[in-house]
Amino acid sequence: MDFDDTAALIVIDVQQGFDDPAWGERDNPDAEANIGRLITAWSDASRPIVLVRHDSRSPGSSLAPDAPGNALKDVAADAPHDLFVTKQVNSAFYGEPDLHAWLAARGIRQLVICGIQTNMCVETTARMGGNLGYDVTVSLDATHTFDLEGPGGLRLTAAELARATAVNLAGGGFARVATTDDVLGD
Repeated sequence: MDFDDTAALIVIDVQQGFDDPAWGERDNPDAEANIGRLITAWSDASRPIVLVRHDSRSPGSSLAPDAPGNALKDVAADAPHDLFVTKQVNSAFYGEPDLHAWLAARGIRQLVICGIQTNMCVETTARMGGNLGYDVTVSLDATHTFDLEGPGGLRLTAAELARATAVNLAGGGFARVATTDDVLGD
């Protein structure tokens, strides 16, 4: 894929708290390895990297600021980065500092998004990015999510949710959905 030198990698919520078994069954055991590949490629190319961390306000959350699970996983904790955003909601565009203002001030128009959870914070950030006019690519195999139960006992597996995210983003015109190999040209 063709990205300009200012294309930003947005690494969302790659936090230790998501290793808590309470989240349930997850998909894509290769997500962290692919996130690492993207971080390395972006760093080697001197492209901008944005790390995002979810600081949950929910009592007892493994992602609460005072919980050990709030810390980033090693693949992201040691990553060079140009901006560190904290948020309490799904979209990185509603965090601090202001991601949209930071991107706009640097003339950044292309975003590659990866991280956790595919159908939550990754999808929401990608949708908002698309709505704000960014050229967004989601590296789907550099994300993962968990099985989820909805109304009336309806339950979708993590893999089903990831497929739904791909359809929502690409079919809805919010973002391209690609593999890490596609993004890196491997």
